[in-house]
Amino acid sequence: MEQRISLITLGVADLAQARRFYEGLGWQAGMAVGDEVVFFQLNGLILSLYPLTALAHDAGVTETSSGFAGITLAHNVRDEAEVDAVLSEAERAGGRIVKPASRAEWGGYSGYSGYFADPDGHLWEVAYNPGFPLDAEGNTRLS
Repeated sequence: MEQRISLITLGVADLAQARRFYEGLGWQAGMAVGDEVVFFQLNGLILSLYPLTALAHDAGVTETSSGFAGITLAHNVRDEAEVDAVLSEAERAGGRIVKPASRAEWGGYSGYSGYFADPDGHLWEVAYNPGFPLDAEGNTRLS
């Protein structure tokens, strides 16, 4: 298996609400299939929003959800001020701040980060980490 993630799919309770939230962050849907699925082209991978019931059925599991599922998504930014700006933007779009931005330490790097939850409770970390700088296209690379 090649070392790559091609697509991240989030199971959502209300596809229209989830789409409005991500579009409220300034994202543009690249493709949608009616009320079935919405795709957002990110740099190098795709984020899809898919109804939770349909996603569970597709995977052959039950749709029981207890909140935190041991995964977070991260959105790195270029400086501390942008962390605060993105968290505010997420809140205005209908997200919930679960951890306000604060100083952080990651393996010898000092940074700044906070967390928000989208309308379905998916956790996003917004972080400025000088150990993972962004290139001109917004890609993060291991140094």
